[in-house]
Amino acid sequence: MGHDKLRKFAENETFDCLLQPDMTELLKDGFFNLKDHPVKGKWFGGSSCPLVLELGCGKGEYAIDLAVRNPGSNYVGVDIKGARLWKGARHVTENGMPNVRFLRTRVEFITAFFAPSEVSEIWLTFSDPQLRSENSRLTSPLFLERYRSFLKPGGLVHLKTDSRFLFEYTRAVCMANGLDIISCTDDLYGDRPVNIAPEVYEVQTFYEKIFREQGYRITYLCFRIDHEGSYVHPEFDAAYWRSVEGDRQIFGHDTAETRRRKLSRETKI
Repeated sequence: MGHDKLRKFAENETFDCLLQPDMTELLKDGFFNLKDHPVKGKWFGGSSCPLVLELGCGKGEYAIDLAVRNPGSNYVGVDIKGARLWKGARHVTENGMPNVRFLRTRVEFITAFFAPSEVSEIWLTFSDPQLRSENSRLTSPLFLERYRSFLKPGGLVHLKTDSRFLFEYTRAVCMANGLDIISCTDDLYGDRPVNIAPEVYEVQTFYEKIFREQGYRITYLCFRIDHEGSYVHPEFDAAYWRSVEGDRQIFGHDTAETRRRKLSRETKI
């Protein structure tokens, strides 16, 4: 591990805005019987202000920008990467932002930290599309069940992604479960639908700007997860939408999926 990463990890311990829970205690009774963390139901001192989550927040720039625009709401960015969270936590600390917190944990453990109806909205910004593992997708029925345990009735889920695969999969989940779709576009900056809030366009992540420069379309889907009974898996042609995704590069390097495809093609030659 590099010295700079070690420095960031050490500094993370000093940030009051960053919660890094003891995973051993959380998993004491096993993965399927998570211990509730003491913060559950008590974020921001139990404030009555709307609480918004950004899952897979990376460096936290999206949550921070939203918090600046909406001082009457509270924001929690969630990610497992401590070196990424360091940047957001340092910014919040240095700028004295009282309505932003960060949580370092796996999204799979999210139910241990938020109480029923504690959360008003969820943002999924450029999540890994998990092309090979449906249950790992942050909009899968498995994850919607988790969100339902703490999202208020009528609460919103926002998906903003460069992945047509993840966008179409999520739309299929919504259709299969009769979920209320509030806004939907497969070309956010081309269509400019009138029913989408300006902040959806104006707040952009670091990777979003890169993807746009590379010519990738940005998609957006906003929906409610209110639903009676268990969520069902959709009929979804994963192979077709993987092919639509095509080979991708970030910072001039192949993504893991692109490397896998190239290796597969070379093996068949």
